[in-house]
Amino acid sequence: MRVRLYLDEDVDIALAAALRQRGIDVLTTLEAGNSQQKDDGQLAFATRSGRALFTHNRSDFARLHTALMESGDSHAGIILSDQLPLRILLRRLSRLCFSLTQEEMGNRLEFLGSWR
Repeated sequence: MRVRLYLDEDVDIALAAALRQRGIDVLTTLEAGNSQQKDDGQLAFATRSGRALFTHNRSDFARLHTALMESGDSHAGIILSDQLPLRILLRRLSRLCFSLTQEEMGNRLEFLGSWR
């Protein structure tokens, strides 16, 4: 199964529409009714939903990943990126989503800068 995304609330919702036009399954925090939820709650929701979480909140989610791995817990994947122009985010996320499966994203921390 192709990577399914959950976009954190700090990600421009225009990215969701652009990804959907490319056939990528995307859910936003707003659509899920999870606005204002804490980071660990966002990641837990994404994991329960079988979606890799995409965020610009690099430091907090990198720490969450490390804590989960150290405790033996799991997640459905975390993708971190600097704030970049929409066209660059779209190109890199598309490349990632069409290259990996959702299963391969499990417990994986990906930096979008690696998907140029």
